[in-house]
Amino acid sequence: MKNAVRDHLTRSPTTSTVDEMRAREDDRLDSARQDPASPYYAGSDRARNDRRRFMVGAIAAAGSAAGLSRTASAGAPSSAGGHDVPADATKVQGYPLEDTSYGSRSQFEAEVRQRFKTATPLSSWTFTPLEKSCGVITPSGLHFERSHGGTSVIDPATHQLYVHGLVKQPRKFSMKDVRRFPSMSRIMFIECSGNGLTEWSKPTMKTVQGTHGLTSTSEWTGVPLSTILREVGVGSNAKWLLAEGGDAAVMTRSIPLDKAMKDCILAYGQNGEAIRPEQGYPLRLLVPGFEGNMCIKWLRRIEVSDAPFMTREETSKYTDLMPSGKAVQFSFEMEAKSVITSPSGEMMLDRPGFHEISGLAWSGRGAVRRVEVSTDGGRTWRDAALNGPILPICHTRFRLPWMWDGKPAVLQSRCTDDTGYLQPTLGQLIAVRGLDGPLGSIYHLNAIQSWQVASDGRVSNVQVY
Repeated sequence: MKNAVRDHLTRSPTTSTVDEMRAREDDRLDSARQDPASPYYAGSDRARNDRRRFMVGAIAAAGSAAGLSRTASAGAPSSAGGHDVPADATKVQGYPLEDTSYGSRSQFEAEVRQRFKTATPLSSWTFTPLEKSCGVITPSGLHFERSHGGTSVIDPATHQLYVHGLVKQPRKFSMKDVRRFPSMSRIMFIECSGNGLTEWSKPTMKTVQGTHGLTSTSEWTGVPLSTILREVGVGSNAKWLLAEGGDAAVMTRSIPLDKAMKDCILAYGQNGEAIRPEQGYPLRLLVPGFEGNMCIKWLRRIEVSDAPFMTREETSKYTDLMPSGKAVQFSFEMEAKSVITSPSGEMMLDRPGFHEISGLAWSGRGAVRRVEVSTDGGRTWRDAALNGPILPICHTRFRLPWMWDGKPAVLQSRCTDDTGYLQPTLGQLIAVRGLDGPLGSIYHLNAIQSWQVASDGRVSNVQVY
């Protein structure tokens, strides 16, 4: 790791890039604060209800004159079709079923991923809107993205997976070949190891989408990698394998053989359908619990070896810089982590009284066993309820009832996984990792997140060690 410090500094997002991302976040928030249905609405609950009554009255008045009114959101993405809204849906027929179709969400739902403002959209990432998530499964269309050379377009009829190296019988597998093997499905999270990279040295992004949105959970379907490796016959001296993607970046990572044989998956399905192009269609390697960059998309080659391959992505990239200037390699596992998604940054509590605190917890080492919530900046903690199913290497939803007294508060959550590992404070992480680099460190930030609730109900991103 001769030039570890230089490499980390040159690859880090610059402060100007982060400023541009914050500006885009502010633009999105400005619009959301005007929408009474948004969790970021800046008005009071009374204003929200008055607005709804006004809209109902306006629609009814328009309906008495013309029968219908179009109120589809101008900001709704193209995946949400627009339809006329009747004054009373029980008095008119709904729109008909099409002979052939691919369903869309309601025109009134407008959650979207947000791209980090990198220099080029060909090497960038988009954030999942965790603040509006329901349960633990992320819709395929909102699953976070990370691409290094754009989204590859690959015909599954011609795509092949080549497996070679220290094997008895090198082989090429077509997608038909892969699908012939017995399949399995697993609900599992993927998290980019750079999730939260802007938050090391100071609170930067305002919303939970910006601070934690590089993690998502899907049901993945495919073939155990061990099945393919047994098919070709792994050599007795094999210890590692190289996974290579078919994208313009030719993304490559070294995977320990014991992990490959334990639980890795060659996935071709996501949430009941074919994997999305931006998630690696037609074939993606899943490495449960390890950093997302190792889940190679558009997988085209596996080479078995007796040593790691020391690729660019595990030497100059995806390593953990230490205060000494050296960097730690192969820090694969994503440690236990949690975040309160509601109330979270830029939301408004309309009045003192009952509020439900809700969020997500996860661990790359196993299942979440406990989540504690603090409303006083970590001085005292209460156990939150965990919603089932509670699965290993999967997002887990937690909830806690809270009576807010109208005074300033600091909300935090921390989780413990079934290995006994307790999510650390930011101060504890910095004591080990330091703050070298323009934004501090980069990868594997799993510190406790703090949200400050002001006396007027506004929630903001703060750091409380």
